[in-house]
Amino acid sequence: MPAARSRLSRIAVAAPAATALILGTLAVASPSLAATPVGEQTAKQLPGSHPAWATANVDAGAVSDATPATARIYLAGQDQAGLTALAKAVSDVNSPSYGKYLSAEETKARFGATKAQVKSVTDWVTGAGLKVTSTTAHYIEVSGDTAALAKAFGTSFHAYRTAQGTQSAPVKDAVVPASVASSVLAVGGLATALHKNVSFATSQKTAEAKAAPQSKGPSLPTTPTCSENGYGTKPANGAPAGYEKNEPFAPCSYIPSQLRKAYSVDTAKVTGKGARVAIIDAYGLSTMEQDANHYSTLHGDKPFAAGQYNEVVTPDKWVHQADCGGPEGWAGEEALDVEMVHAFAPDAHVTYVGANSCYDDDLNAAMANVVDNHLADIVSNSWGEIMHGKSGDIDPAVVAADNQVFQLGAVEGIGFTFSAGDCGDSSPAAAATGVNCQADTNSAQANWPDSSPWVTAVGGTTLELGNKAGQYGHEVSMGDQRSVLSADQKSWSPFPGFFYFGGGGGVSKDFEQPWYQKGVVPDSISMTAADGTKATTPRRATPDIAMSGDLVAATLVGFTANGTYSEGGYGGTSVSAPETAGLLADAIEARGGRPIGFANPALYDRAGTKAYHDVNDSAVHNKFGNVVDLGTIGGVLKVRLYKVAADYGLSAGKGYDTATGVGSPDGRYFFKSFTYKH
Repeated sequence: MPAARSRLSRIAVAAPAATALILGTLAVASPSLAATPVGEQTAKQLPGSHPAWATANVDAGAVSDATPATARIYLAGQDQAGLTALAKAVSDVNSPSYGKYLSAEETKARFGATKAQVKSVTDWVTGAGLKVTSTTAHYIEVSGDTAALAKAFGTSFHAYRTAQGTQSAPVKDAVVPASVASSVLAVGGLATALHKNVSFATSQKTAEAKAAPQSKGPSLPTTPTCSENGYGTKPANGAPAGYEKNEPFAPCSYIPSQLRKAYSVDTAKVTGKGARVAIIDAYGLSTMEQDANHYSTLHGDKPFAAGQYNEVVTPDKWVHQADCGGPEGWAGEEALDVEMVHAFAPDAHVTYVGANSCYDDDLNAAMANVVDNHLADIVSNSWGEIMHGKSGDIDPAVVAADNQVFQLGAVEGIGFTFSAGDCGDSSPAAAATGVNCQADTNSAQANWPDSSPWVTAVGGTTLELGNKAGQYGHEVSMGDQRSVLSADQKSWSPFPGFFYFGGGGGVSKDFEQPWYQKGVVPDSISMTAADGTKATTPRRATPDIAMSGDLVAATLVGFTANGTYSEGGYGGTSVSAPETAGLLADAIEARGGRPIGFANPALYDRAGTKAYHDVNDSAVHNKFGNVVDLGTIGGVLKVRLYKVAADYGLSAGKGYDTATGVGSPDGRYFFKSFTYKH
């Protein structure tokens, strides 16, 4: 949940992965509308449906046949190979089909599940004794007892002791009838453990309030103090020596007008007019539109016009609130996302879609709703999770179902941006001290969903403004080492500081290199996974692009909590993702209102050009240290020393890198490239 970090980062608390069955490799069989018993001659084994954490040494015995059970069967729809091919063709800037998108109705007719497919799957599960509780265009949910689930999937179920409590899972790989194999994409829920996603927004004040207290002293200000006139402009007089002489106070939290000027949005005179952006988080803040309008007015921007903002939320269906933090826990993330999209694209239409929880299935349903009803051209997401943890891997059904939605979106001209996380390379070493990390991680890795080859992964930078107006000064990769002021205010502890916060990225061992990265991401990067594993073929590298999101050079966010509106600095790739979505909305306006769709091929087509600032940590730079003085909180002075450009396991260099991708957009040329080239 949002603490003292930027909303862009996604923090997922891993639990043993729910078992999922990915059936895309199963042979296509003749459809049968009758229930088909699972048997040796008709069944196909589903490798991996028995989860790795369900081992004999933690086996607590058989689950009672009468124990209630549920599962979600994701429908494959029609022509999976054709969907993938068309998603690529309409997104590839060198394809004659580029930009020739389908409508939502055409997409459903061509690739959606047929009535015959739905009936065959329904007959199969009901024939086994399960009850269908919900049917959508994408899945069939079933419930019943464990005996019926075992009959349907040809395996018994046992209880297993885990760090998250006792969970049930199949004792061996499950099977499905060959007659429905071609109709089923994946099955989730056979194991009871579930994954939840975390918000990547972090609040400066909340994060520091958790730190160890220190004594109040006379040298440094006891009220919040920052550099008002740009990065590094106010010396932190009275602070002990750090990384450089005369280290400055950290910059005051940035506001929309400064960010627009820094990225030359104002120079390009684009406002996102005609574009539509959707934002997906969990739950919903009842005062969001009111808060966004108040925030805009306070900082010299125009509020939403009547009808320019709308919400899709279903409070009566919200679940897992205690586990996910409820609407209060996601309020900062939602406010950050809405306010940043509106900041960068003040004339774009914004739809907020609140998932019913932070769990994978509810977030997938929210994304599918955007695609099925074509609610937007761009979808901003500032949440995610690790793929590999000590207690299990991500549910393969989640990967399959999400990628299907991303491809369906691509053929309609809808693109998804995702935060790349706030934990550097997401390794256990980074998680040991990082404030926005998943402690369950078992290795350095690229996260989910940002590592999907079908989304735009957004990394973070530390944006250094040259003056109060927002003149672009410099950018380095987002990564902070942190020290605490000693009680006598004479030193920093520890020094050098420990890793605290940093943009996510890395090379995925789960996905091959997509076509658009070829020739841009060098083999020296793509042939080695984040955990050091050497690959035989190039792999997917993240992030794709980056924008401002550091906790040191934070972004000001405002929203109502407990009846009172207030503002504070936030950081994380949770900031960067909606910023990027807003810029893409501006690019849509620049190209005459034509949707960009899945943006990565177009973004990589511009790699190495003036369209981007090539973020390089090795460039001349002499202000790495920043003193963050939050004043007195709870009776004690909170002062910290941060060193920027210190991400864990990642750094920015010339050309593509796994900290900032192809770089950050330079609006002087980025928007113009969409008007004259495509």
